[in-house]
Amino acid sequence: MTNSIQVGDKCPPFSLPNQAGEMVHMSEIIGKSKLVLFFYPKDDTPGCTKEACEFRDRYADFLAKDCIVFGISSDSVDSHVGFIEKHSLPYDLLSDPKKEVRKLFGVPGNLFGLIPGRVTYIIDERGIVIGVFNSQLDPIGHIDAAFKLIG
Repeated sequence: MTNSIQVGDKCPPFSLPNQAGEMVHMSEIIGKSKLVLFFYPKDDTPGCTKEACEFRDRYADFLAKDCIVFGISSDSVDSHVGFIEKHSLPYDLLSDPKKEVRKLFGVPGNLFGLIPGRVTYIIDERGIVIGVFNSQLDPIGHIDAAFKLIG
């Protein structure tokens, strides 16, 4: 996709429901604190669970750096509830069932587009994308890359 969000771009505003069904409006967050948005393929699959739990285990470190973390997938709100409860995830998971935000960011698919991509965006307190980490096979690398960039 040629219209993907890149380093140096302003993070686009969007709204998606979290696991409680409450709308989260990025326009209220962008530009107020650092932000990590990690797009992942599917709740409760091995790589996604590893990634989500690593963000959980290091969540206090992100908060200490004034950084908010959100996971985004096309799973339903109900699926997110189960995933959060099963793995004690302390941050919101946003539901993008129509993949509109995934398309807005230009997150590529893998395996001929059959598997949604795993891409993490790191946004500074001005709302500028300062990092993009794209790796389907290195879920832990997403957390390491994000943490290095938020300073």
